Amino acid sequence: MSPYGSDRSPRRPMRRKLLQALTAGAVLATATGCSYNWQDFPRLGMPYPVTEEAPRILSLWQGSWAAALITGILVWGLIIWSVIFHRRSRTKVEVPPQTRYNMPIEALYTVVPLIIVSVLFYFTARDESKLLALTPKPAHTINVVGYQWSWGFNYIENVDGDAVTPKAGEVPKELASIPDRFTKDFPAGAEGVYTKGVPGERNPDTNNPGPTLYLPKGEKVRFILSSNDVIHSFWVVPFLFKQDVIPGHTNVFEVTPSQEGTFVGKCAELCGVDHSRMLFNVKVVSPEEYRAHLKELAEKGQTGFLPAGIKQTDPARNAEVNKL
Repeated sequence: MSPYGSDRSPRRPMRRKLLQALTAGAVLATATGCSYNWQDFPRLGMPYPVTEEAPRILSLWQGSWAAALITGILVWGLIIWSVIFHRRSRTKVEVPPQTRYNMPIEALYTVVPLIIVSVLFYFTARDESKLLALTPKPAHTINVVGYQWSWGFNYIENVDGDAVTPKAGEVPKELASIPDRFTKDFPAGAEGVYTKGVPGERNPDTNNPGPTLYLPKGEKVRFILSSNDVIHSFWVVPFLFKQDVIPGHTNVFEVTPSQEGTFVGKCAELCGVDHSRMLFNVKVVSPEEYRAHLKELAEKGQTGFLPAGIKQTDPARNAEVNKL
């Protein structure tokens, strides 16, 4: 006779509630994904890559998730197995035998994490070295200038086609903070044009806030990142890549856009009270449209360059070892 006055087990209501909760959770989890295309699932939350370099980042992301999932399944399996097969109601043992100093088990949970970390480190270091490698002469060079609270873009290009303006080897004073190992790769006659953004600016195509950076499809672009005040972070979301913009330190990377369109960019480093307004757009167009845009900026009088970074002494500016 049950102490509750009937033969019904007091555990059944709890089991029924647990089953209902699990069912509701499964329905909720599947229902929230109905608005997504099943083809997006393999990217595991990452946006569609739009550069030739981004698939390498996506592959590293997917591999890390696969390793985490396998590890999680193993750990969850061991927990569930121990809960089911070593429960007190099954063994009828109040206190099971206690095990101490089991060397095989201790060696296992020491060696296995070391192997996992070593494998992840290898693939991360391999891909990082590929993603940060620089070509001797990129097709285009753009200096990204971060400042509170927007972005400026110096297109270091020979817009007028005259290879002697400015003189060969002469670096404009606005770009004097960029290390020599990068200025030596500037194209001949790069008098340049620029775009200076404000937070309230809007892209005419998408109405997204912030200035718009133009890039040519299928041609390698080198980004030289510099800051005029505090630390920012240059993040173009579908590039699957971001890099800090640090005052007194020049970060550089290269990408080759592979898909035309207008994409969202933002600052990914908390840089002050209006950090959330440091948005921008990246418009990938054909090489012909890219060159036409540069000429349009020149016709508007936006020739020359914005000041790129804080002033530095020559020893400080060129202190880092040239890795090219």
